[in-house]
Amino acid sequence: MPVVKLGKRRQLVIPKALCDALGLKEGDFVELELQEEGVLVLKPKRLVDADDLLTPEEEAVVARGFAQLDRGEAVDWAELKHELEG
Repeated sequence: MPVVKLGKRRQLVIPKALCDALGLKEGDFVELELQEEGVLVLKPKRLVDADDLLTPEEEAVVARGFAQLDRGEAVDWAELKHELEG
């Protein structure tokens, strides 16, 4: 397990191998959580732009699609695309 040194202004350098394993790159966000017994957990976090969120109507279409998949039904892409475009 790699050991890192706490630098000026409390900065840590995460080893490249760990960044690669987590898919982290410069500018990414991480969440830190202090657990019992001094264990610090680091989790990659992705920020979502409000424009990238689904509308309630789009969410309903997606939910119907997942229900169809759960029932083993195939969904035609052209039909789904037409529904999404409204």
